[in-house]
Amino acid sequence: MTEVAAIGGYSDSERAAYAEIGAVFHDTLSDLLAAPEDERAGVRVVAYKHHQAFGAAEMDKLPALALIANYGVGYDAISIPDADARGVKVTNTPNVLNDDVADLAIAMLLMQARGLVQGDAWVRSGTWAKEGPPPLARKVSGSRAGVVGLGRIGREIADRLAALKLEVHYHSRSEKETPGWTYHADPVSLADAVDFLVVALVGGPETEHYVSREVIDALGPQGVIVNISRGSTIDEGAMLDALEQGGLAGAGLDVFQGEPKVDPRFLELDNVVLQPHVGSATHGTRADMGKLQRRNVTAFLAGDALETPVN
Repeated sequence: MTEVAAIGGYSDSERAAYAEIGAVFHDTLSDLLAAPEDERAGVRVVAYKHHQAFGAAEMDKLPALALIANYGVGYDAISIPDADARGVKVTNTPNVLNDDVADLAIAMLLMQARGLVQGDAWVRSGTWAKEGPPPLARKVSGSRAGVVGLGRIGREIADRLAALKLEVHYHSRSEKETPGWTYHADPVSLADAVDFLVVALVGGPETEHYVSREVIDALGPQGVIVNISRGSTIDEGAMLDALEQGGLAGAGLDVFQGEPKVDPRFLELDNVVLQPHVGSATHGTRADMGKLQRRNVTAFLAGDALETPVN
């Protein structure tokens, strides 16, 4: 009887590492929960690389469950209150992906402002040779940028914005020690003060539609939204309305509501940069995320302290 169930699309090297500790693999959480009761009864650890909701009903089908080791910094699919109520510990994989996610946020901001997707198409289509250079783009340096959520990743984004000579503003639950960046107590005030708004919040019910229609309206027709957090953090319908009707200048988005299915309205817009949730998708970072997840699993099995506990 296995103590460890690994859920999700693990690479060959990750599967080999988990096989060494006797893990059993399932593509989805539903597959594990559909297994015979005697197979589920001994599962103490779930190494989770999936986005299916993991709440009370799912936990109750794993009576010996004591640890959910999440692959990724975001753990909004896992109900922490339900885990707490059952004495189940949850871990995640923070820090190792901060740089990659922050890099992507800056890349999307620059791609949108400088029209880099359109520029690439201008060259490939032969339009440059036929019609000359494309329309002028937008200058980024000297602008004002706001970060919604100055946590680990938000801080890395803000540091990069400052290095690009933008004036940095931010909103978080409390004021942080910064090199003189401007704090705003609410996201509407932040949006009203900046040209670019970068969303770096955690996901979950507490931040659902945190970037509301009011925030989007405050950002205004020259504003650009960049989101590397979760699709749920923005009122996507309000953002689409603004993008279509001139209420926003543009957006750079790595996350969406209902992903990987994306609202087809996005596909008709030429003022957005769209990415398939690839913030941490580099070989090095994904390998480091896997190692950190496994360190939490092996620490738990050895009775040692968890490296990155959530609860």
